[in-house]
Amino acid sequence: MLYFRGCTAREKLTSIQDATEKLLKLAGVDYHVLDEEKCCGSVLLRTGFLKEAKEQIEKNTEILKGETIITSCAGCYKTLTEDYEGLDVIHISQLLSQLISENKLKLSKKDLKVTYHDSCHLGRHKNVFDEPRSVISAVGDIVEMQNIRENSLCCGAGGGVKSAYPEIANQMANSRITQAKEIGCELLITSCPFCKLNLENEEIDVVDLTEFLVEYGDVDETQWTWNNEKFI
Repeated sequence: MLYFRGCTAREKLTSIQDATEKLLKLAGVDYHVLDEEKCCGSVLLRTGFLKEAKEQIEKNTEILKGETIITSCAGCYKTLTEDYEGLDVIHISQLLSQLISENKLKLSKKDLKVTYHDSCHLGRHKNVFDEPRSVISAVGDIVEMQNIRENSLCCGAGGGVKSAYPEIANQMANSRITQAKEIGCELLITSCPFCKLNLENEEIDVVDLTEFLVEYGDVDETQWTWNNEKFI
């Protein structure tokens, strides 16, 4: 399997990449990463640079074809499944749900009140609603916000809004944070690095699904082998 990290997890929120790799290794998933991974082209597509996106997709396809691809990013997942042809792609939330059901990831249930934010790309665009919730339920108890699943509020980060209209992006994020605070949850969890980046605030902790499992799931690290603080 190829773990396609995505630009945000690879460059800005590396803790998501680290948490994902820890979980994959713990579950015994045989995977590799690309030393010179390139952008999937999602941002180019969403902001109208179609010629450049097509060129990027053609270059990546030569590298990615024949691989079973795991992605952390909801935007990468949508792009690789819809804008590329013939790729075998699974989002990390789907894989984690499968691994937990097969007892390849052993987690501890906590008395923990959390909520989940459905990202646009993973949720209403790709209809991945249940798998992230099943993963979360292995560790904590989900309390749902007012707008969920296909009616979820956008975090405000996608489609170039964060770059072109940062004030609007912040207003959208604040609306979502308000909904999370209203139900009194301890954590806001998402499966999209873009969403985590835009939703981060000083009033409630926002974590990626993989970070949530590593930090709160009491995963058994005795199965891991260490060498100079790197997995081998």
